[in-house]
Formats: sequence, C-alpha cells, structure tokens
Amino acid sequence: MFELPSQIRRISGGINQLLEQIHGFSRRCLFRVISMGPLPTHLAFIMDGNRRYAKKHGLEDGSGHKAGFSALMSMLQYCYELGIKYVTVYAFSIDNFRRKPEEVQTLMDLMLEKIKSLLDKESIVHGYGIRVYFIGNMALLSDQVRAAAEEVMEATAKNSRVVLLVCVAYNSTDEIVQAVKRSCVNKLDKDSKGRDRDIERIQLVDVEENMQMSVAPDPDILIRSSGETRLSNFLLWQTGSSQLFSPDALWPEIGLRHLVWAILNYQRSHSYLEKKKKQL
Repeated sequence: MFELPSQIRRISGGINQLLEQIHGFSRRCLFRVISMGPLPTHLAFIMDGNRRYAKKHGLEDGSGHKAGFSALMSMLQYCYELGIKYVTVYAFSIDNFRRKPEEVQTLMDLMLEKIKSLLDKESIVHGYGIRVYFIGNMALLSDQVRAAAEEVMEATAKNSRVVLLVCVAYNSTDEIVQAVKRSCVNKLDKDSKGRDRDIERIQLVDVEENMQMSVAPDPDILIRSSGETRLSNFLLWQTGSSQLFSPDALWPEIGLRHLVWAILNYQRSHSYLEKKKKQL
C-alpha cells in the first residue's frame, strides 16, 4: 500500500515520456513535409505581450517575461529542427528605458539571469550549437549585463549551426545613425591615409557594412505577437521585403501552430517576394 504513490509516479512519468516522444515524432514528420517547400533563412520576432500575459493570469511582475523566455527557447528548438539559420528577437527597446525605474530594474535583473543561463553547459545554446550576438547600444546597459552579454558572445563565437541575434537597448533609428557615423569616420580615416579620394560621397554599401545587423541576411519573415502590426522602430532598414505575420496570441502563448502558419504563408508568397527582391 505504501509503495502505491511511487508506482503511480513512475507510471505517470513513463506516460509523459511516451507522449513527449510521440509529440516529437509528429513534429519531425510535420517539419519534413514543410521542408518540401522553400524555407526561410531568417526569422525575426517582436516578442509583444509579456506584461499583458502576466496581467491576464494574475501573475506578479516579471512572470510574464519568464514565460516569454520559455516561449523563445521553444521557438529556437523548432527553428533548429527546421534548419532555419538565423533568428532575431527584439528583447528590449531603447524606448523601454522610459518605463518606471523599478520596472526597468526588474527587467534588467531578469535579463542578467537569463543571459547567464545561456552559459550553462546544459543550455539550448550549447546543445544546438547556437552563436549569440547582442545587437544594440550596449553602452546603455549596466556593467553587469554588458559584461554577461560579452561573455556569452565570446563563449559561443565558434558555434555555427544557428545564429541568435538578441536586440537589446536597440531601435532601428539608433542603428542607422550609428552606422552613418561609423561610415563617416571610416571615410575620414581612409582619406587621411590617402586611400580614398571620394571622401564627399557615402555610398549605400558603406552604411550597410556598418549596420550591426550586417552579420545576418535580411529577415524573410517578421512575426509580431499580440495581433499588433506596428514595427515599433525594429529592423526598419532590413524588413522592406519581409513577410509580416501578426498572430493574436500573446508572446508567452506563441506556439508551434503559429510558426507553421507563418511559414506556410511565406511559402505561398515566396515567388512574389523573390521577384520583388530582384527588382530592388
């Protein structure tokens, strides 16, 4: 009689393991079918709705963002299984610094915790060979968060299977301004060394080479959760030919079905999008 609870736990654990295996097999079969069509190389996400999720479920501050981090890990797993090379996420906008100081501090503390967790040997980053870039104005971050981000970038520099770009302390306006500044500095430097006489002309290629997002191709699909259709100053330079998808689900609620539907819509419009890219 006393062994019954432990037997029930073992049976329950076995059933859960079996269900996970069935789910994983079904997902791989689904991905094999989807892979018969053109797949995106680069997915970008605006992770909108974490605070609304917490409010909806009566959770404390920060809980929505923790749930959102779990949703991101699931998305990375799906992208890895599909063979999608690049994933970009809008983690924290420069404009978010305008929120209440205590809220910003809570988010910074959570960010520090999650960045450090990427260094764990058991983390998805090491398990899937993910290289991590942090994109944004890092000078706006605290010393601790900035140091942790730099440590993760260094620790994953040799990974190459998937590339994760985390946009933090970022907005597109700032990225473009900084790229133009660097282009001007580079032109002046070349001119002072007598290597560039065309100093008065900044070419498009000069700016593009100095964009922080130049480490990845432009996104094929931009997904924003919560049903919002605004870009919110995110990747304005890079998304001119991207497929936009706005599911109603809040970010922590985002799931496999939303990703599959976004890719199917992309495949349906692929020939048109490729034709438009060639016209640019």
